[in-house]
Amino acid sequence: MPFKVDFLDDGRVLEWEATNDGATATERDDYTPRFYVAPRDPDTDIDLTPLRAQYERHPDIVATEIVSRRSGFRRDDGPALAVDVDHIDRVTPLARQARQLSAYPVGDLACFNVDFSPEFRYSLESGVDPTPASELSTLRLSVPVTETSNDVYGELSIAGDTVTASPTDVLTAVQGALDAHDPDVLVCSTSEIIPTLHEMATDAGVDDFSLSRWPDVDYQQLASRSTYSSYGRVGHSPARYNVPGRAIIDESNTFFYGETNLDGVLDLVSRSKKPVQELAWASIGNVLTAIQICEAHDRGVLVPWNSWRHEFYKPMGTLHDADRGGFIFAPEVGLHENVHELDFSSLYPNIICTRNVSPDAIRCDCHSDRKDVPGLGYSICDDQGYLVDVLQPIIDARDEIKAAIRREKKRDDPDEDRLSELEGRSGALKWILVACFGYQGFSNAKFGRIECHEAINAFAREILLTAKQQLENGGWRVVHGIVDSIWVTPDPDVDDENRENLDALATAITERVEIRLEHEAHYDWVAFVPQRESHAGTLTKYFGKVAGNDEFKLRGIEARQRSTPSFIENFQRDCLERFHATRSPDAVLDCLQDAIKRLHAGTVPVEQLVERNRVSKPLEGYTQNTQNVAALKRARDHDLAVHPGQDIEYVVVDDEKSSRERVALTHEEVESYDASYYETQLVRAVESVLSPLGWDRAEIRRELTETRVPKLATYASTENS
Repeated sequence: MPFKVDFLDDGRVLEWEATNDGATATERDDYTPRFYVAPRDPDTDIDLTPLRAQYERHPDIVATEIVSRRSGFRRDDGPALAVDVDHIDRVTPLARQARQLSAYPVGDLACFNVDFSPEFRYSLESGVDPTPASELSTLRLSVPVTETSNDVYGELSIAGDTVTASPTDVLTAVQGALDAHDPDVLVCSTSEIIPTLHEMATDAGVDDFSLSRWPDVDYQQLASRSTYSSYGRVGHSPARYNVPGRAIIDESNTFFYGETNLDGVLDLVSRSKKPVQELAWASIGNVLTAIQICEAHDRGVLVPWNSWRHEFYKPMGTLHDADRGGFIFAPEVGLHENVHELDFSSLYPNIICTRNVSPDAIRCDCHSDRKDVPGLGYSICDDQGYLVDVLQPIIDARDEIKAAIRREKKRDDPDEDRLSELEGRSGALKWILVACFGYQGFSNAKFGRIECHEAINAFAREILLTAKQQLENGGWRVVHGIVDSIWVTPDPDVDDENRENLDALATAITERVEIRLEHEAHYDWVAFVPQRESHAGTLTKYFGKVAGNDEFKLRGIEARQRSTPSFIENFQRDCLERFHATRSPDAVLDCLQDAIKRLHAGTVPVEQLVERNRVSKPLEGYTQNTQNVAALKRARDHDLAVHPGQDIEYVVVDDEKSSRERVALTHEEVESYDASYYETQLVRAVESVLSPLGWDRAEIRRELTETRVPKLATYASTENS
């Protein structure tokens, strides 16, 4: 089972298998990637023989044949032209020529199985499982931010040890680590380490340096860097490089490795057939697509190159009813005591599996007279859809992993390595399940369908409303609910003896809706935060004290925001501790006064005031002199390349200025900071904590000045009113 597949320029393929004695390579020179051409409409009578004759004369075509395949999950077998290519890089160019070579009008023919990533294609077509048979060895290489734009590294971290030396000594240290560890996986802080080290070796005349396990190839560039936009958010994709024999994980360009760990990555490798390197840089949707492609391949279904699914006809009323999201109960702003949070386990994936919501089952012709989807009237076929077969094993596996985590934690001496493995796998599967719903509404999804997206939302709304009604009938009051979570507290108008047990209610709701309703947490108290400019509740901004331990659950407030400096984060957590211990805003304001004194005394370490923000455009694209602009100007002065979609870190030193002197980058020697600016951030953090009690920023400022602090009772929660 090769964990890595390399493609050489001459068409040879190298399969690398990890063993206890190191990796071994197997050469293959008989691999020919394949794509297909078939009628876009399977009912159209199209003769593929002329196109086949055209392709057979092409020098890059190895073989062709007419085969029988399904061009969609809803379709029967039909003729398709299979085209075998001599090199993997020629698949896309040759597929593009299908329209030029065919005598049929554009749109009559479609290409399939075209845009697969190379290693995934090889695994799929060769029947290879890329899950490593042995544990993979790793080596981490990282450079500080000050070195990232340099052509020569004067400082490099190798397996956690920092080397500061001449280029030759740095290269010697890297080569020594490679010889000692012989890593299967190179974890790099940036992929640019790979070409930079090889260029350093060339310039220094170090002929025997190479990161590669294959003597003829040092490295290959797979893709150039690029900037993209996704759902209004700008992202940056660094250049990608390949080193024969070793999988590359670029920490600046990996979602799953960053959010989980290598165990999480390997779990998804086994499910998606995407080898480690491709899995590491893949997005959630990319991996979900790969898992679906594997299911399609097993069923003899071809994968469309470009999505062309039409949306089914709907009357205007149905369009209006379908264009809705999950159900949300507006949170009751304020402090609520004795609150329980209940969550439906993997609600959207379980809706798909329990209701058979699949692109090949929704609005089927065989049950067109049925109205299975509440509020929309869509029918759902009785035959199990392919999406259920894709997701149910993942749901079951995550349930088993979570149960194993609970068992391990209950042990007197938990195995931390085992826990890390289980949590990494659970986290990786969670992200796949999170994405499966949105994927159905994604216009470029290979197998999605908007009607599935609409049906899932419709079922979710019905389920949440059903849970609300049953909980209220049982003597519980709903204080907030959002899509798959619901917060309840004992209804003060119902006597304790008449109130149903919450666990029994959750079990009854589970049986009724066929999706497990779990007791997520019991809170001593929960505070729902209002919007800054109104008294309406913020849907995803709350905090609460978990009963029975020292844990706080935070959502949306500053301590959970990625841009918040650690000083502000720690301060807000201290405020919550003070508030929980005293139940008085006095203690929170005392904490604020102490923090402000520290700021103005200059005793706060500068590294605790670092802000991290994402750059959304090039420096020239900004029209306002924001902090990001000032930071980008300083980065340019220091020859640091910061691309749109990347983060930039800085300390605010004088927020009144509009020039590059407004901030200082984290690697600079910062001698002072703007205490007034950070004081404002402290006040905002306190406002988040006290606003559920009716306080706003102006009142906090006034109380600081007048040293008059009303007691909590003045702003008591309305829960008992």
